[in-house]
Amino acid sequence: MKKYLLVFLISMIPIVELRGALPVGIGMGLPAWQCYVICIIGNMIPVPFIFFFARKVLIWGKDKKFIGKFFTWCYEKGEKGGEKLKGKSGKGKGVYIALLLFVGIPLPGTGAWTGTLAASFLDLDFKKSVIACMGGVLLAGIIMGLASMGVFGAIGAIF
Repeated sequence: MKKYLLVFLISMIPIVELRGALPVGIGMGLPAWQCYVICIIGNMIPVPFIFFFARKVLIWGKDKKFIGKFFTWCYEKGEKGGEKLKGKSGKGKGVYIALLLFVGIPLPGTGAWTGTLAASFLDLDFKKSVIACMGGVLLAGIIMGLASMGVFGAIGAIF
């Protein structure tokens, strides 16, 4: 049970998220499908809080003595992520597809935390943003699960 809790908590950490938790869980010998479900749940729990409160907290903390630099960095990351999404997709349904792909490509800084923060900065619809982030987390989980189980290495060895 401790291993499952650890994987769950790792999946909630910004930047690490499911992308780091899934390989850790599989590396600890947990069944991949159970790890996948636990990581998805852990990765998605912070999403509503980020969407509704993160921007307000970051604005509040930008001018504080000890946390100001970090909060400013996070705020600017959210703004840049929002501008990147808007620039690639414009408005309408395209922005939600771009959000799904942004969250789904397992690269550093492109997870549900950054995607949700960007959606908040763009004042996107909450429900559609959560669905797009969930799709992205599912996609990232599939990619990371396959990579963690060595599927990509096996394909590379064949070709």
